[in-house]
Amino acid sequence: MNLAEEALRPVAGSDLGSLPAFFTSGGAITRGELEHAVLAVASGLHALGIAAGERVLLRMTNSIELAAAFLGTIWAGAVPVLQNSQLGRSEIAHICALARPAAVLYGSLPKENEPTLSLAGSATRALVTRDGLLPLAELGTRQASAGGKRVSPLRPFDARADDIAFIVFTSGTTGKPKGVVHGHRWLTALGESNRARVPPQERDVVLASGEWSFISALGHNVLFPLRNAVAGAIMEERATPERILAVVERDRVTLLHSVATLYRRILATPAIECRHDLSSLRGANSTGEPLEDSVRAEWRRRIGCPIWEHYGVSEAQMVLGEGPRTPHRTGSVGKSWGARPAILGPDLSPLRNGEVGTLAFDAGYRGFFLEYLGDEKATRADLRERWFVTSDLARMDDEGYVYILGRRDDCFKSKGVLIVPSELEAAILALGAFEEACVFAVPDRGMGNRIGAAVIPRPGTEGTLLEQEGLTRALAGTIAAFKLPHLVVPMGSLPKNANGKTQRSEVARLVLGQQPSSQAPRTGE
Repeated sequence: MNLAEEALRPVAGSDLGSLPAFFTSGGAITRGELEHAVLAVASGLHALGIAAGERVLLRMTNSIELAAAFLGTIWAGAVPVLQNSQLGRSEIAHICALARPAAVLYGSLPKENEPTLSLAGSATRALVTRDGLLPLAELGTRQASAGGKRVSPLRPFDARADDIAFIVFTSGTTGKPKGVVHGHRWLTALGESNRARVPPQERDVVLASGEWSFISALGHNVLFPLRNAVAGAIMEERATPERILAVVERDRVTLLHSVATLYRRILATPAIECRHDLSSLRGANSTGEPLEDSVRAEWRRRIGCPIWEHYGVSEAQMVLGEGPRTPHRTGSVGKSWGARPAILGPDLSPLRNGEVGTLAFDAGYRGFFLEYLGDEKATRADLRERWFVTSDLARMDDEGYVYILGRRDDCFKSKGVLIVPSELEAAILALGAFEEACVFAVPDRGMGNRIGAAVIPRPGTEGTLLEQEGLTRALAGTIAAFKLPHLVVPMGSLPKNANGKTQRSEVARLVLGQQPSSQAPRTGE
């Protein structure tokens, strides 16, 4: 099989070529036009001498060019390497050292990011540059002729399901980014899981707000819509509340995929829904961190459609979730879709339903990764005794609903009691006065840890809620007294990693290590 052919298969031998594959700021691109661009990239790489199995680094932002470069590289039998376009020199050097790309394809990037490509150095045999769509145009000329002779379109490389198809990199939250190696089998497994969770409809237009270098957006915005013969919407610029809703209106988006933080930011903008026609939306999807019921309810009231939550990992993609066919349960991220979950104890034995342990999945699921690039030790650490073992604490009920408590290293004890940050964060956000909240540990000899809370207030939030005494009074009765914050710090923004997740350790470092004494936060017992 070939993953690129699997994605484009509905075009072959059918009349779907005239249907839109993507909507862009410049108009629609049909499936036939996309397939032509994919074949141009594939044949161009072949003419450059890029052999099957060699890596090609893709350095560009969401665009038709990126979609064609990704699929065309796989079509030719080479392996695309995706990484975030905002990464700097040291991060690109790390990725190039691991992947050793034979070629680099890049599009229009901010000038300060373009020089990082030179770090591929001697490992790079071909460097394709462009203004506008120059890489596709240049590769297209190579497709049309080789040595002065006309050549036929390149047939898709005949790969096996377990052969390497593409490589993505983690966000590097706990260290240097890891290269996650996926096989051609990935699209069949995850495509079916996502199709079952939110069944596609004929007129669907799907938008994911994240960069396609992350596997969640790559699947939801590019590969699954193509495989389902529906359209994707491309947001060429970085995600903001206004840009997301503007693209929803422009392209009549029906399904939106984003992170919980951006849904909160959208709702924190007064009357933002009145500035855009959002009537096309039939559902929104949230991932990245827990989504509070208060946000779901406000979104449905103001925007007019439900939000379905799901949980994913770079080593697969969506593995747990809820959707139109799965009723929401407060605190749960939903049920399994393809990958069988288990809650494990310290000895990796499954625990009973209701017990808290480490979330794991049966590694036999065909959507899981093949390995971490060049890191056998890390591969063995996460693939153990037939399980893929995550870093999250969770529990599961008798009907298979999974409740994520948070990363093991995010949870902490205060006065001997386990504190789950997401629980307190949900209670704070349910007050309706804050755009974001981040709970973290404040080391204390007497009680082990005090409980800190950094908050971003919505416009108009009263001052008393920004202080420890006022916030704890507002939370009284909704959460146990021993879980209430001892320290409250208003902030203008919270540090995020490249895929939009709040960096809890960085919040703690900023608050505890850099706050001027004249602005010391108020604390309480």
